[in-house]
Amino acid sequence: MRKKTLLVMLICLMAPAFLFAQTYNIVIKGGHVIDPKNNIDGPMDIAVKDGNIALVARNIDATDALQVVDATEMYVTPGLIDMHIHANERWPAVGPNPIPPDGFTLRVGVTTAVDAGCTGWRTFEAFKKRYIDVSQTRILAFLNIVGEGMRGDPFEQNIKDMLVAPAVACAQKYPEIIVGFKLAHFSGSDPAPVIRGVEAGTLANMPFMIDHGRTQLDSLLLYYLRPGDVYTHCFTRNTGQNIPTMEAARKKGIIFDLGHGGSSFGFENAIPLTKAGFYPDVISTDLNYSSMNGAMKNILNCMDKLMVLGMELKSIINATTWMPAQIIKRTDLGHLTVGSEADIAIFSIRTGKFGLFDNRGAKMETDKKLECEMTIRAGRIVYDLNGIANPIVAPRGR
Repeated sequence: MRKKTLLVMLICLMAPAFLFAQTYNIVIKGGHVIDPKNNIDGPMDIAVKDGNIALVARNIDATDALQVVDATEMYVTPGLIDMHIHANERWPAVGPNPIPPDGFTLRVGVTTAVDAGCTGWRTFEAFKKRYIDVSQTRILAFLNIVGEGMRGDPFEQNIKDMLVAPAVACAQKYPEIIVGFKLAHFSGSDPAPVIRGVEAGTLANMPFMIDHGRTQLDSLLLYYLRPGDVYTHCFTRNTGQNIPTMEAARKKGIIFDLGHGGSSFGFENAIPLTKAGFYPDVISTDLNYSSMNGAMKNILNCMDKLMVLGMELKSIINATTWMPAQIIKRTDLGHLTVGSEADIAIFSIRTGKFGLFDNRGAKMETDKKLECEMTIRAGRIVYDLNGIANPIVAPRGR
């Protein structure tokens, strides 16, 4: 009996030592890594340990890894940043049945999403509790300059609720979450909302994103907005007929965000702009419950459209990783630097005959499109399409 007890104790003592002997939690083998920040574009292995990137090298010994991922003939990138989504569009932040966006992000390689104005300073606390705090996806936010946030009319037209001081105070209270300010859906010609959004951005040292409404494009881009401010929906509202203004604004330092959405992308604008060499700085979805079953499906669909329009894959990855990270001043994100949190996406390119269309029914055909094979969030596999991890551990939600 005593020998049996000693044997059990010995096994218990040895078990932790065995676990600690594991060099890495995950090793990704054989993939083509694209990491724009670190100027990597070629075959590399990646090792993950304790939630962070442990090593990026040509050949990593995976003998002691807990899981090995076979990424042969696949692309490995930083986890994507979708800089423009709507997690809670047109509903009060205290509304019923909150649904975190995890079901629409992780399966397409998005590990960070930025809500673009759903919540204002009046509703942010409830929004944070009901969406941000319960999401596996890292949720950041552009705070609406309207205190009530995105609740439709008459709320979004109420200039009296566009208050700079409480918006700035809210942003300064949550600097780890709030990355800027947003004006959306304002339909008047009064420049006061734009001026207030820019003022809030200046006081908080954050960018201001705008859906321009009726403000004249040239005055908005060349007079009101500051370098580093974001003009979203850049392939809509006749921007293709205003290429000189768009180019002048880019030279000024204005950031151009795709913000595809359900009605904010048109090939009639995208084709002349891209033929002139004008591609968006950031590729984002404007994801919301009404748009993702229309012309825009997800961020990969947006990336596919830029690919068929001639944008290089490395530039596309940059526009969904390191570039948005810099714009929102979260340079801890969007790259695979050793020591950084392990947010990783793995993609394959499917070949065949595919159609890409816009909200007006214009269509372009392509023979290739991106498909997400795996998403790793904070060092844990949260999506595995075809079981490329060995051993397979089925990802579980919270």
